[in-house]
Formats: sequence, C-alpha cells, structure tokens
Amino acid sequence: MATAFDAYDLSGTKLANRIVMSPMTRNRAFGPGLSPTELNAEYYAQRASAGLIITEGTQPSAAGQGYINTPGLHSEEQIAGWRKVTDAVHDAGGVIFAQLMHSGRIGHPSVLPGDLHPAGPSPVAPAGQIVTQDGPQDMVAPKELTEAEIAEIIADFASAARNAIAAGFDGVEIHGANGYLVHQFLSSNANRRTDGWGGDIQGRIRFAVEVTTAVADAIGANRVGIRVSPGNVFNDIAEEHVEELYTALLDRLAPLRLAYLHVAEAAGRELTRKLRAQWPGTYILNPGTYPNPTGPDDLALIEDGTADLISFGALFLANPDLPARLAAGGPFNTPDMSKAYGGDHTGYIDYPALVKD
Repeated sequence: MATAFDAYDLSGTKLANRIVMSPMTRNRAFGPGLSPTELNAEYYAQRASAGLIITEGTQPSAAGQGYINTPGLHSEEQIAGWRKVTDAVHDAGGVIFAQLMHSGRIGHPSVLPGDLHPAGPSPVAPAGQIVTQDGPQDMVAPKELTEAEIAEIIADFASAARNAIAAGFDGVEIHGANGYLVHQFLSSNANRRTDGWGGDIQGRIRFAVEVTTAVADAIGANRVGIRVSPGNVFNDIAEEHVEELYTALLDRLAPLRLAYLHVAEAAGRELTRKLRAQWPGTYILNPGTYPNPTGPDDLALIEDGTADLISFGALFLANPDLPARLAAGGPFNTPDMSKAYGGDHTGYIDYPALVKD
C-alpha cells in the first residue's frame, strides 16, 4: 500500500514524497517588470520538502494578468527572477513546476498595462469585484476573443512554457480551473460562442485541448500537468453536464501522456473517483474539505487509491515544513489570511518550522 511519504516517479522526475504544495496567489512579484525577488525565492525554498511545489499562477503574457503584483513568464526579467527561485528550491532538494495562468475575463483594465482590456470567450461580465491599485472595482465585460487572438494566446502558453524551462523549472502546470481563461472556455455561461470554440461539449473543450497540446509539443508532455476544477462556481462560472464535459476532456487529454492531472475537488467524491478511474496517468487531488483546510486525515486518499498525490494549500502557506508536520501528526501553524495576498515578509516567510528536541 502506498503512503504519502513514499517516493514517486513523476514521468521521470523523482519526487521525495507524494505531498504537493498547491498553487497559491501571493501578490508579491515586486521585482522589475513583475518578476520574482529574493523574498519569493526564500518563500519557495522554505517549502522545498514538498514532493512537488506548484507555483502561484503566472501569466503567460502581459494581457493574461488579472491581479496586481502577480508574476509573469514572458520577459527576460521574469525568467531571471524565476531562476533565483528555481535555483533556491533545487539547492534545497526540491522539485518545482510553474503554473501558467491566463486570467481571461477576471480582472480590470487598470490592472493591465497600456490600453489592454480583459478578454474572454464571450463579452459576458463576471459578477463581483477585483482589487486594483485604486481599491476594489467592479469587473467589466471582456472583449470577445477573435480566432486569431485565440491562436496568439495558445502560442503565448507554449512560449511561456519554454521560458519556464529556461528559468530552471522542472515542468509547468496549465491552470484550467477556478474560473480563469481555460475554465471560461469550458463553461456554459462565460462561453456563449457558436463557432468551433464553443457551443457543444467538443467546442467548449477545444481551447483546453489545444493549449495543452501546444505546451506539450513545446517542452515535452512528461513535463506538463493540467489543473481542473469540475463543477467549481468560483469567479461566476457555470458548467452544464459536468460529468460529460470532463470525461470528454479527459478522453482528449489522455493520449498526450501528460505528467499529471490535478483535480481541485468541487463536485463531490463520486465524480473524483470516476475521473480517477478514467485517467491513465498520475492523479493529483486537492480534496474538497472547505471550510477546513486539507489536513492529515486526507492522506488516506493516497492509501485507498483515490489519488497518487495530495495537494495542500492553506496548511502549506503557514507550515513551510508541512511534510514533517504531517508525519508527526502536527502541530500546525494557523494561516493568517489577512496577510495572504500582498505585503512584505510577514505572513509569508516568517512562519516557524518545527523545533526538534
């Protein structure tokens, strides 16, 4: 029987254990041109005992930014900044993938440089507000992407993946969850297109499939994962026929032989297990435990075969040595969510590690 503390072969990349640091936006890309700094390098290196670190969402182009002070992977400055991070993680014995995230319609014109405007599958404004440098603002109707612009974004993902490898990452994860651009194409309310990029299920999965294929072609499928969140309504998303939608998506992605599928559980354990049974490769699960964080009890999902690896969010934010704490059964630092998004080193790199007697 496998346990969370066993080593794992991730498509040729050796992981020390099966505990994954989930991607978490931290809004601290204060280097030149929204690049990481030494502070970010220390943060990730502190957590290098994870079997796998997946970074915060990182925009593949300037137009992909949705939040203030989030990093990119589309400039030489950003590649150099991320190199500090990957070197620090590797020096500490860790493995790190970059999450590539285009925000699509989630954002505000004031967050984007120049005259750029949020864009998405259809000109449907999401409900809610976004934090800008001038405070909270209502989100706006996005510009509907043309087919030529869709092709450019797919190319941007592939270019950012190549930049990630140049920056020293072990691989990349495509963010297809939580209401951002890839998820917007999958949805039935954000995507109201009637061309080949929308309409029926095959049209709605097309963007996710083509982005993933382009990234796999760019850097090798063994260095590519994708995160999905079936049934997740975050960022004003609705999906019709969720099970049919995601089984169709997995049918198209499975032949690519990706490094992994990462499922953020939102539609219940029954669907989680159905997708697990369908997926032929590595299956990472971020269990649906809200309002509680994923914790020690969830490691049993590896033992019973529900998942190969388990990803932890909030507990990894507050416990840099989380695998050791999970092995010991605790104790666990409590995350201060008031300092989760933006700020200085407090609530970022100052959470204490276990002190051994």
